[in-house]
Amino acid sequence: MTPKELKQILQALVEHGVSELTLETPDYKLTVRRGGEVQVVAVPQVVAAPASQVQVAPAPVPAPAAEATPPTPPPQEAPRGGEKAEECPGCVEVKAPIVGTFYRAPAPDAPPYVKEGDRVEKGQVLCIIEAMKLMNEIESEISGIVKKILVQNGEPVEYGQPLFLIQPL
Repeated sequence: MTPKELKQILQALVEHGVSELTLETPDYKLTVRRGGEVQVVAVPQVVAAPASQVQVAPAPVPAPAAEATPPTPPPQEAPRGGEKAEECPGCVEVKAPIVGTFYRAPAPDAPPYVKEGDRVEKGQVLCIIEAMKLMNEIESEISGIVKKILVQNGEPVEYGQPLFLIQPL
């Protein structure tokens, strides 16, 4: 399964409110439960590899600190998008297409893909989001100037969370 196919499956789960999905092929069996665990079973070895808890969609957090913040809008509107877009009128938000961990560079000792102020072209890699041990390259949807990077390296990101503000050329 390619990272792109996995990304499409995860997006479909979120968009359609599916709570559980099992996919079997001759090579593997994949079961995804929202808010639960993910198991991948390789065939013919039949070895279960439980992964750490993977959340496909943002889950409510019952911590008192979360209650002190204003209520979050529906998933169609990014939780922090409105505030950040106001910082850069006319800028386009690049949002996280999946849940995972944000990385600015392909390796810890490598330079970042982009920095604030860099010019980017449509299709250029901006960052990587690691999801379920797969590295997913996130590409720019437009050509422009990177005005703001909204996420710190190594920080977890949610589906639909703004990552970059890009001013179109």
